Amino acid sequence: MSHREYPAASREKTFFGHPRGLAVLFGTEMWERFSFYGLQGILLTFLTASVLHNGLGLSDTVAVPIASLYSGAVYLTSLPGGWLADRVLGARRAVLIGGVIIMCGHISMAIPVSGPGLVFFGLFLVVLGSGLLKPNISVMVGRLYDGDSDARRDSGFSVFYMGINLGGFLGILVTPYLAGDDRWHLGFGAAAVGMALGLLWYVRGWSRLTNTGIGPSRPLADDERGKVVRVVVVSLVIAAVAIAIWAATGTLTLSTVPTVVTILSIAAAVWYFIYIFGEAKDVTAAEKAGLRAYVGLFIASVVFWMLYLQMGSILTAFASNSVDLDSWGFHLPAGGVQNFNSIFILVFSPIFGAIWLKAGSGFGTAYKFALGVGLTGLSWVFLGWLQGRADSGILVALGWMVVVYLLLTWGELCVSPVGLSVTTQLAPSNLKGQLMGVWFLGPAVGTPLGGQAYAFLVPKVGEQAFFYILAGIAILTAVVLAVFSPALHRLMGRGGHGPDAVMETPAEPRKDD
Repeated sequence: MSHREYPAASREKTFFGHPRGLAVLFGTEMWERFSFYGLQGILLTFLTASVLHNGLGLSDTVAVPIASLYSGAVYLTSLPGGWLADRVLGARRAVLIGGVIIMCGHISMAIPVSGPGLVFFGLFLVVLGSGLLKPNISVMVGRLYDGDSDARRDSGFSVFYMGINLGGFLGILVTPYLAGDDRWHLGFGAAAVGMALGLLWYVRGWSRLTNTGIGPSRPLADDERGKVVRVVVVSLVIAAVAIAIWAATGTLTLSTVPTVVTILSIAAAVWYFIYIFGEAKDVTAAEKAGLRAYVGLFIASVVFWMLYLQMGSILTAFASNSVDLDSWGFHLPAGGVQNFNSIFILVFSPIFGAIWLKAGSGFGTAYKFALGVGLTGLSWVFLGWLQGRADSGILVALGWMVVVYLLLTWGELCVSPVGLSVTTQLAPSNLKGQLMGVWFLGPAVGTPLGGQAYAFLVPKVGEQAFFYILAGIAILTAVVLAVFSPALHRLMGRGGHGPDAVMETPAEPRKDD
């Protein structure tokens, strides 16, 4: 970068023309994603592997909701994690504490003892730590550019997202091979090492973060602090009593926990919308109209995530049971099939970004959502057809999974980055943070909901019918959304956020960061 464009950057060493703190956050996030997606690559197969192969021997209908819960719960914990950073810890300490908790979770899972206790305790820690690290490291990236140009900020996030994709790709590539068919704790240990490397990189580069993320942005006042402590203590006591009663009834099982958490996620989403509209007292009528339009988009996003974020659960189970993983002349672990998505994201992100710029106002946000949900539903129609072939005794060739993941990726690029953009566009100025929290509730609700649908429907109708039922829900949602898109755009347009006003940013490499 030239001295004239960025005088501050020219007086110190930079990372590809960006603040050196970006390199610190790039490496930290890369290794954290290595650990997260590495674990996702082996979790389902570990849960379903027989005890003779050092697994837990769970049925697919029990294991799938657990794996889906892992993929979706991090979005739910991001809400309190973001609040703790804003009001108590500050983003920098939140990321450090979250990384330590994640590493401890992986270490707990890596201890080679029989029984599920340490494994599920480790999963709980990983979800908890991700809620602290996940939202706040992205906040710190943005704060590196306070007072800088939007173009440089967007470029910095593009570099940061490359770290996300690189870490996810390597995690899914390496961890399943290390785990093999019975070395699960070695795979869990690899995830722990990855997070440890990320923490070392983060601590080593602490000074390069300058003033980024030091202290809470809105610290609690003295009177607020006492109230928060009381609410937390009362909530913990109520939760402990409820869990004790639940356990005493004998219904606290691996099957019921995902169900209860799914119900709580739905309740949280409903409560959050009630809260948002209750807080919208000072917004204009046009902004309220935009919020009403957003409800429709949110419902569509829940359906999208319900299908899309089953890569580490339902799609991995399908790959393990029905796909010829040796059909390309080498053995690809079932969890490794997920990397088709990583590859396609890297290839098609800039292409879709260019398409949206070319389409401009001629193809509005609601239409993009409808297209994305429809493509995702189509991929599940294809899965249903493949399941029929597998049911007849024909192993599915690995190449067919390329088609499935290609359709899923195209669907993602129509929904995820567009959704982030329209969320910031439609949110009233005093509710931007809250509405972004609502957006993250979409995958928090949709992902475990898909796992619950699998557990409920598959024993009754079988896998093929299950795929067709969820595909039908997605396609019907897409059709309804397309029909009502003009009305939604009119509501959005009242606040200056219609298709003529919304210009989505280029598609980001991953949906979840």
